[in-house]
Amino acid sequence: MYIYNVTSNIEESIHEQWLAWIKEHIPQVLSTGKFKTATLTRVLVEEEMGGVTYSVQYRAISREALDEYFRDHAAVLRNDAVKRFGDKVLSFRTELQIVDEYTVDFK
Repeated sequence: MYIYNVTSNIEESIHEQWLAWIKEHIPQVLSTGKFKTATLTRVLVEEEMGGVTYSVQYRAISREALDEYFRDHAAVLRNDAVKRFGDKVLSFRTELQIVDEYTVDFK
């Protein structure tokens, strides 16, 4: 399984606006049919640059689905954020491959 991780640092002045937008954006990404789930998390580290940082982790159905997302959907969906927020949001993207998963059940 593959995870497409997008980490974004948002200027305080647009934080609430961006948070409302991302909660609409995530379902748009999921509607491409290339991902099973998405998780929105707040990064609990104070950045020297300031702002608020979030991570969205999209679990891809397959490597092929992730490649299709990049080819057919990513540019349009990314451009929406750029048009809305410009340089007030700094994002970087990482592709991760899950090697193993572990769970434990405490009783």
